[in-house]
Amino acid sequence: MCELFGFSSKHPLAASALPLAEFRTHGGALADNPDGWGMVWREREAWQLEKEPFPGSHSARFERLIHTVQSDLIVAHVRKANLPPVNTLGNTHPFIHGCCERQWAFAHNGMVPEVAAAEAALCNAMCRPDGQTDSEFAFCHLLSHLAGHYRAAEAEDDWLGILSQISAQIAARGKFNFLLSDGQLLIAYGHDRLHYRESANAANPSVVVSTEPLGDAASWTAFAPGELRLYQGGVPVRQIMTVF
Repeated sequence: MCELFGFSSKHPLAASALPLAEFRTHGGALADNPDGWGMVWREREAWQLEKEPFPGSHSARFERLIHTVQSDLIVAHVRKANLPPVNTLGNTHPFIHGCCERQWAFAHNGMVPEVAAAEAALCNAMCRPDGQTDSEFAFCHLLSHLAGHYRAAEAEDDWLGILSQISAQIAARGKFNFLLSDGQLLIAYGHDRLHYRESANAANPSVVVSTEPLGDAASWTAFAPGELRLYQGGVPVRQIMTVF
C-alpha cells in the first residue's frame, strides 16, 4: 500500500549516495507498488518535481534522477493505486500546493476515504486537487487548517500544534502515514508504518525516512504510533506524540 522516502541534510548530497536505488525496486519489483512513482527535491531554493504513472522499478527516468540529482531535501513515493484505483499523472504522488506564501510538497501512505469525501464536499477554493486521490484531498485538508491558523499565529509552536491535531484526527478515520515539507522542514508522521535513520556526521548531519528499512534493518528506528518528527538541515528539531 504505497511507500514513502524522505531525506533532509545540512548540505546537498548526491541522491546516488542514498538508498534510493533500493527504494526504486519497491515500485513494482520487490514490493507491490507498480502504479506510479514520483520524486520532488529542492534545487536552488525551489522545488523540482518529476513523476510518472508507471512502475518505478522499470523507469529509466527514475534511475536517471538517482544518478544526477544533488539535494538537501527530497520526498519520493511509489504508489499502489487504491482510492481511486486509476493510474494517471494527476493521481501520482508527491503533490505540490501553495499555502501561506510557501510551496508545500506531500506524499502519503494509507487510505482516508472519509476525510477525502468531507474535503471534496467543501469545494475548498484555496487548495483544489489536480487528481482524484484521497491522499491529495487529505493534503488540502491539512493546508486549509494551516492557512487559517497562519493568519493569526505568532509562535511556531502554534501551527505545529494544529498540524499534529489535524494529523491525529485524520489518522483516527483511516490510515495516515505521510511526508510533508514547506521547502525547509521535512515533516514525517508515522501513524502505523514508518522508520527513520539519522546520521550524526558533524559536517553534514542527515536523516532518511522510509516506510520500510532499506539496507541494514538494524540501523533504522520505527516511529511510535502517532509520532510526528520534524527535521531541518538533517537535524531533529521537534518530536510530537499524538493520540488518535
